[in-house]
Amino acid sequence: MSAESTGASYASAGVDIEAGDRAVELMKEWVKKTQRPEVLGGLGGFAGLFDASALKRYERPLLASATDGVGTKVDLARRMGVYDTIGHDLVGMVVDDLVVCGAEPLFMTDYICVGKVHPERVAAIVKGIAEGCVLAGCALVGGETAEHPGLLGEDDFDVAGAGTGVVEADRLLGADRIRTGDAVIAMASSGLHSNGYSLVRHVLFDRANMALDQQVAEFGRTLGEELLEPTKIYSLDCLALTRTTEVHAFSHITGGGLANNLARVIPDNLHAVVDRSTWTPGAVFDLVGKAGQVERLELEKTLNMGVGMIAVVPEESVDAALTTLADRGVDAWVAGEINERGEHTAGATLTGDYAN
Repeated sequence: MSAESTGASYASAGVDIEAGDRAVELMKEWVKKTQRPEVLGGLGGFAGLFDASALKRYERPLLASATDGVGTKVDLARRMGVYDTIGHDLVGMVVDDLVVCGAEPLFMTDYICVGKVHPERVAAIVKGIAEGCVLAGCALVGGETAEHPGLLGEDDFDVAGAGTGVVEADRLLGADRIRTGDAVIAMASSGLHSNGYSLVRHVLFDRANMALDQQVAEFGRTLGEELLEPTKIYSLDCLALTRTTEVHAFSHITGGGLANNLARVIPDNLHAVVDRSTWTPGAVFDLVGKAGQVERLELEKTLNMGVGMIAVVPEESVDAALTTLADRGVDAWVAGEINERGEHTAGATLTGDYAN
């Protein structure tokens, strides 16, 4: 009998444990950059630890949680071989859902699923997640990398994440604070963010036969570079608003578009009117619409159309809110107001035409 084993092994089934260990070593330096003083231990344990005694300064702390992924945008990252931006998208999708209720993001965990572990590639993904966490002010306390040979191709991957935040109970934001006459302040998006990419990919690649390396004059860069533009992370900007002026509600504009997401924070007796003429959507939205002959209402219920976050503030807080956002480098403007519901059946509607 041969001394060399002919039996099956995890490696022969397609799972490379040593590559996974190498990926963990490569990502440690990036995870370390996200640490907050409340985080205990380092990367590699079975669970991330966060010192909850830090919450004693709250009278009645409410924990908020959110989870999300990046969707089919990961396919573009794979095709372009660019892995260090997709993590920004993941963090933005999670922490900016948390901040909508006024919660400060505390920590995140991530889940990366791959067909084959390429340590440098996984580390690049985690680098992007860590950089996003720094921008959001939260810690990356742990995660999981899973290798799924036979289910995913060697270059295929997906990412997901979950986050936890905290807000003082009497500072919880939402529909019950909104009043008639409140102003709707829009904050500009950095582009498509991480929603609607199934439509975008279908229109630009299947119908318009465009290529990722194609130069687009309106973008001043390639199509792929535009489509991979990371999601803007607003959490620290929103928290700054709550400290400098009165805020009644936020709305994170993700899948479903501006009107549908804004309606989620509008009380049943009120109605938000948003005036399209107060901004011009970026060139990428125009390209998708024209290339696919997509009707405006279909675009608006799929894409953010240039607005990534909404703040609803009392009229007397508008100037202070706009000043705070400008000081933080956030492009923002008054886009609408809150009225009585009247004959309107929807919580929010868009009116007028976009500015040229």
